[in-house]
Amino acid sequence: MCRVVSQEFGGTLAAVAEARGFVAQHLRRWALESLVSDAELLTSELVTNAVRHEAGQRAQAVVLAIVCSRGRLRVDVHDTSCSLPAVAEVPADAETGRGLLLVETLSDEWGFYRTPAGKAVYFTLAFETGQAGKADQPDEAPAAGGRDPQRVYARGRWTVTPPSEHRPRRATLAVPAARLPSA
Repeated sequence: MCRVVSQEFGGTLAAVAEARGFVAQHLRRWALESLVSDAELLTSELVTNAVRHEAGQRAQAVVLAIVCSRGRLRVDVHDTSCSLPAVAEVPADAETGRGLLLVETLSDEWGFYRTPAGKAVYFTLAFETGQAGKADQPDEAPAAGGRDPQRVYARGRWTVTPPSEHRPRRATLAVPAARLPSA
């Protein structure tokens, strides 16, 4: 069974706490208490970034979508900004700028994609398949993302995935033996 919920939040900093509470409420309802702490923190980072980057552009609503399926939790944060996120190298004494580094470190995967209204940034957290009752069973759920290919940061590298995939797959590279360098 796939579980999908979404909610629109105002484009102010109050949306951060509201989004965090929304995620925690649903994870507890789905018996995923072990994910609550990390999911709340990562959601806070993504919603904070969405709201801050919208501040100079007549703050629009932020939409949060949660998908729980096949042993994975995915949280997408949609905003109207066209600026794409990037992990910044931040000095040790900086007071801000480490949010995406935190997302990169704590999530199993994270990425972003353009939407007709702007962009969405997401993260995934894996959980043991028996942990959420029937939330991890195979299903026919639609992708949580947009129509364009998605850039995904997974296990130390960026890849591009087709839009129809709910979970980005690892790319495999087959090299014919004739092309391998000889020892």
